[in-house]
Amino acid sequence: MTSISQCFETLRDHARCALIPFITAGDPDLETTAEALRVLDRSGADIIELGVPYSDPLADGPVIQAAATRALQRGTRLDRVLEVVRSVSPTIQAPIVLFTYYNPILNRGIDAYLQQIAAAGVRGLVVPDLPLEEAATLLGPATAHGIEVTLLIAPTSPKERLMAIAEQSQGFIYLVSTTGVTGVRAQVQARVKDLLLELRNVTDKPIGVGFGISQPEHAHQVMEWGADAAIVGSAFVKRLADGAPTQGLQAIETFCQSLKAAIAPT
Repeated sequence: MTSISQCFETLRDHARCALIPFITAGDPDLETTAEALRVLDRSGADIIELGVPYSDPLADGPVIQAAATRALQRGTRLDRVLEVVRSVSPTIQAPIVLFTYYNPILNRGIDAYLQQIAAAGVRGLVVPDLPLEEAATLLGPATAHGIEVTLLIAPTSPKERLMAIAEQSQGFIYLVSTTGVTGVRAQVQARVKDLLLELRNVTDKPIGVGFGISQPEHAHQVMEWGADAAIVGSAFVKRLADGAPTQGLQAIETFCQSLKAAIAPT
């Protein structure tokens, strides 16, 4: 499995925008999660974001919060999630990025946590409640373990903070398309176009846009505005949770293919 940075380098060489789907581990169950990772990989996902269920998911909207609650009620914990990653990661091409909150990392111990996820095959981390002022405590050790920590930029970030986050972020920059939590929205805010231009003036790192990207048209729009990746979460989580697991897997396969087609080079 390649690193996040290597994945983006290859995509840039071919003038392609990345597709990054998100699913919640353990919803509806871990067996379905394992199969979902394989389905997404063969359906066009370039990188896969895997959410670790957490009891206080401040950045998540109602769809992902509900999925995390169901997963926790079924006994989904980090060690079991990593068992899934360990079994699946050697069989897929898309690097796996864990989406997790900072407290579980601190609770286990930064070095121990990083060592464990790296051994399982995880290649990146997104920690939405990791403040820039504390990022160095995770970024340095993560690099030593071959893990790239991607930082988030809010649409309200002033230019000085935007530049500082862009400089520190690893793998790519996660540009949040809207204020508030994750979730399906009718359209992408035009402010994203301006933010992409601002970021392009200060960094050459890849930029992924997420939060509210829920339709092929949204993915195409952010690609046209200059994004290097479209990150789609709630729309995948909702489809995977609807109906029987086989129906959910079929739904995310079809949806992933439609998103990939929307950002394919013309």
